[in-house]
Amino acid sequence: MRAMVVFESMFGNTHRIADAIADGMGDGAEVVVTDVVDAPAELPDDIELLVVGGPTHAFSMSRHRTREDAVRQGGDPKDVPRGIREWLHALPAKPSHREFAAFDTRVDMPLLPGAASRSATRAARGLGFRVLEPSSFLVEGYEGPLVDGELVRARDWGHSLTERLAG
Repeated sequence: MRAMVVFESMFGNTHRIADAIADGMGDGAEVVVTDVVDAPAELPDDIELLVVGGPTHAFSMSRHRTREDAVRQGGDPKDVPRGIREWLHALPAKPSHREFAAFDTRVDMPLLPGAASRSATRAARGLGFRVLEPSSFLVEGYEGPLVDGELVRARDWGHSLTERLAG
């Protein structure tokens, strides 16, 4: 199985989660990990599983304005021009046999409504992907760091994705 993990990361936390997910998927898939600014305009034909993740900004996927706000707070400006929202919306809409899973990073606060992963899942469903249950990974505060244990949980989630598809 070939898989691609596309991520958006302003403070490095989502990138770390993406790498951990890919590591967990490594037993059951050949995995390519790419920042959204480097992601292809169309998915290669041999990609069977697409995993997309980004930070939750304003209860959803980031927008140009929210990414600019993150840069003002010390975030990396690399992903300001294009986040996962724009990338997903630009993908060609066609029926797909491909699987899709989304993840996000979000502040560790109880009862926080909305998540980037749920918004990404809705967008993928509209493109014709078969969607799997999304997952959220927690950070302490806006900039992080990741909550203890989240990298292990991300590896386990990645492993469960490829196990589910193989079985």
